[in-house]
Amino acid sequence: MTEVTEATQVTEAVKPPTIPELEAQERRLMLPHFTYDDAWAFGNLLVELARRRSAPVAVDIRRGGQQLFHAALPGSTPDNDAWIDRKRRVVERYGCSSYLVGCRFRAKGTTFEESSRLDPDAYAAHGGAFPITVEGAGVIGTVVVSGLPQVEDHALVVEALEQFMTRPWSSS
Repeated sequence: MTEVTEATQVTEAVKPPTIPELEAQERRLMLPHFTYDDAWAFGNLLVELARRRSAPVAVDIRRGGQQLFHAALPGSTPDNDAWIDRKRRVVERYGCSSYLVGCRFRAKGTTFEESSRLDPDAYAAHGGAFPITVEGAGVIGTVVVSGLPQVEDHALVVEALEQFMTRPWSSS
């Protein structure tokens, strides 16, 4: 099943968050810092969560223009890497999650593809890309998951960020 088809499906296991809930996630999920070691630890946590579900996903973490982590799990395809790039560009342009951007367009009675005036081959406001926000610095990077229906891609990233934030933070 392709991501375009999957994006329209919602499983009973994951309830789509509302726009206020999405905005609250972004305010809540701020990190004290984000180092190379943090990217490695966070990426491995995300991969472990995906493996427990046998999720056929690709994972990408970037800070600025540098890719710090990438993994492709069994069942993922090169298409997932293309979706990662398109979703990441939405976060970089709008400064918020790709799912929130798409929801805001739908709330206005339109779609991102119809109204953003951006090339749909380069940008996709589908769930799965989330800003990495550092306290006092703002958005410094992105984390992206691709391979599940968009609500599930988004939920997996949020779950991983929530777990990652519970770990003890050093001053490094």
